[in-house]
Amino acid sequence: MTSVQTSSIATPNTCLDEIPKLVQELRASFESGKTRPIEWRRGQLDAMLELVRDRQEDILDALAADVGKPRLEAYGAEVSFMVNDINHAKKHLARWMKAERVPTTLVNQPGKSRVRSEPLGVALIIAPWNYPFQLAMSPLVGALAAGNCAILKPSEVAPATSRLIAELVPQYLDASAVKVVEGGVPETTKLLEQHFDHIFYTGNGQVGRIVMRAAAEHLTPVTLELGGKSPCVVDHTADLDVTARRVVWGKFYNCGQTCVAPDYVLVEASIHDAFVNRVLATIREFWGDDPQKSPDYGRVVNGRHLKRLLGLIEGNTIAAGGVSEEADRYLAPTVLTEVSPDEKVMQEEIFGPILPVLSVPDVDAAIAFINARPKPLALYHFSGDKRLSERVLTRTSSGGACINHCLMHLTVPELPFGGVGESGMGAYHGKGSFDTFSHRKSVLSRPFAMDPPVAYPPYTEFKEKVMKKLL
Repeated sequence: MTSVQTSSIATPNTCLDEIPKLVQELRASFESGKTRPIEWRRGQLDAMLELVRDRQEDILDALAADVGKPRLEAYGAEVSFMVNDINHAKKHLARWMKAERVPTTLVNQPGKSRVRSEPLGVALIIAPWNYPFQLAMSPLVGALAAGNCAILKPSEVAPATSRLIAELVPQYLDASAVKVVEGGVPETTKLLEQHFDHIFYTGNGQVGRIVMRAAAEHLTPVTLELGGKSPCVVDHTADLDVTARRVVWGKFYNCGQTCVAPDYVLVEASIHDAFVNRVLATIREFWGDDPQKSPDYGRVVNGRHLKRLLGLIEGNTIAAGGVSEEADRYLAPTVLTEVSPDEKVMQEEIFGPILPVLSVPDVDAAIAFINARPKPLALYHFSGDKRLSERVLTRTSSGGACINHCLMHLTVPELPFGGVGESGMGAYHGKGSFDTFSHRKSVLSRPFAMDPPVAYPPYTEFKEKVMKKLL
């Protein structure tokens, strides 16, 4: 039996008294104007790229220690993703920064109207533990590309990655513009007491509400990347072999600890049994008869989350999996059938390797099921009928959607990624990240020439007639 290395690193806590000083230092640095030129922004993006490429093995080692990530999954989701994210920002930065010309009304002629993107100031980025490197550094790409200073707060639940970020950021990036604060609840609470110009939080809704309440004290705008129960609909026109592979891959990637993982499947009754059989066969194909021995299957982040997941399985019909080992943080890929919508596993986000499969009469019933619940972060529909997919997209609301695949919409930088309703607010990725950390300032420029007195008092009958035609 193989087992993953568990992290023995204790995350150092940043001194609480130092946190206000760090924010003040960043504020002074931003107000100096150093972060505004495109040369500085490009330099920081180059430095981020160098960090990722130079320390790739260290990053993969930290992710294995913290979350038990298979190296290829860690490379694809965290290292390669970051390289592509940074390169995309570098390629388009000049265009993003360029003022946007917009039409000017007749009454303002001669004049020019533009929208300028300006940095917000000092941002706070609070990262989660499930993709602890990417979800800390990817928002930072947007913050720096937009010309901001930032504080990174890595997750204390992923201590090896947190420690690595704290070590590398001052080595590669401008230490007067980017700071790292390590620790847990006390440090995060102290950070939230400070005045920031934007707060970017990725995590669960309960903490998201705390972040939003704290931000309200300073009227600070927030981006909340939350989660929820992302549904997957499979109808009778789907290719079941391909569907099973893609659903199993998307669900059990990173051991199910992905905010946009398919949380549950709604499958038409006529193909329910055939779909479940293909899912079980795919699990064996991917990880063998004993997934615990596979180097390609991840682990639950810690014992507390494993215990929570085991509680979700209790009382349900287990079609596959259910086997666990606490010392190895292992929970087998688990498929549940005959699941009641009232079961606990259907009431909270699973965030682990458990896949409930529910039977529905048809696509309309699946739509009704989805609409009776909070809006999800992602929605997946597997179908060979474009009309059915259009019906699902039109009649449901979700942060994002993917037809005939899972997770992959996140990899398109031109698609803004974010939630709606309880699954979050705001979006990022690509230009979406730049826009999130920018203020779009409206500017109208008028020359001194052509200043007709008709616009000014005293207002005569003639002036009134002229102005009514212009306005």
